[in-house]
Amino acid sequence: MAKDKKKRKEIKRKLLHKYRLVILNENTFEEKISFKLSRLNVFVTGTLFIIVLIGLTTLIIAFSPLREYIPGYSSTRLKRQATELTYKTDSLVTVLNYTNRYLDNVRLVLRGDIENNEVNRDSLFEKYKLDPSTVDLTPIREDLLLREEVDLEDKYNLFERNVENVGSLLFSPVSGTLSQPFDAEAKHYAVDVVAPKETPVKSIADGTVLFSEWTAETGYVIIIEHRDNLTSVYKHNGSLSKSQGDLVRAGEVIASIGNTGELTTGPHLHFEIWNNGKPVNPLNYIDFK
Repeated sequence: MAKDKKKRKEIKRKLLHKYRLVILNENTFEEKISFKLSRLNVFVTGTLFIIVLIGLTTLIIAFSPLREYIPGYSSTRLKRQATELTYKTDSLVTVLNYTNRYLDNVRLVLRGDIENNEVNRDSLFEKYKLDPSTVDLTPIREDLLLREEVDLEDKYNLFERNVENVGSLLFSPVSGTLSQPFDAEAKHYAVDVVAPKETPVKSIADGTVLFSEWTAETGYVIIIEHRDNLTSVYKHNGSLSKSQGDLVRAGEVIASIGNTGELTTGPHLHFEIWNNGKPVNPLNYIDFK
C-alpha cells in the first residue's frame, strides 16, 4: 500500500514539476522570452489545441465552400448544373417524341397515304382527343349484371347502413329471460338476461375489444367497439375468453354467463349498447328469445 502511494506521489511530482523554456539571442546569449511549463500543462494545452483544430475543420467542411476542394465532396455548382440538365433533357425528350410523330405523318404524306391538307403540326393530336358527346354511356349487359350483384351484396350487409336501421339483424349475445328491462330514468342503461351458468356469451357484431378486466362491482366485464360508433358492454360474466385489443367476429364467443361482482343477484348477463356515446335500449336492436 505504501509502495503504491509512493508511486502515485512520484507520478504527480513528475507531472507538476516545473521546467523553464528560454529563448536566447544566439550571439549575445541575452534572454528574450521565457516560459514556465510542466508536463501537465503541455498535455492539457496540446489536447485543447487538437480539439479546437478538429472543431474548426468540421465547421469548414460543413458550412463553407472549401469542402468542394476536398476529395469525395461534389461541387454545388455541378449539382445545380446536373439538375438543370435533367430538366432540359426531359423537355428535349418530349419535343423529340412530338417531332418524330410529326415526321411520321410527313412520311405518310410523301408516300401518298394521306392528303397533304390533312397534316397540320398544331393539330397533330386532335384526332386523339375524345369528345364526350360522341361516347355511348348506355350500360352494357355485363355492367348491369355487376350492378345487380353489388346491390344484392349490400342488401344483406349488416354494417353498410345506419345502425339505427339495423334492428334485430345484430347477433344476440345470449338467449334467455329478461329479468330487468332498460330504464334510462333509473339509470339502468342495460337489459339483464337470465341464462344458465357457463352459457356462452357472443359478440353482437365484428369489432375490437376495448376493455376486458375484473371489476369489484360488476365482476368480469368486456367492452367491444363496433363500426358506426356502436359499443356493446357485457357485465357479470363468469369468465372472459378475449383480451384487450383482440379482434372479434360477429357471433364469436367472448365470455360465459356468471354471477360475479358485488351488484349481481344470480347468473345473468348485464348487456348495454351505446350509440355515438349515448345509451340505447338493446331491445330496439336485438331479440333475446
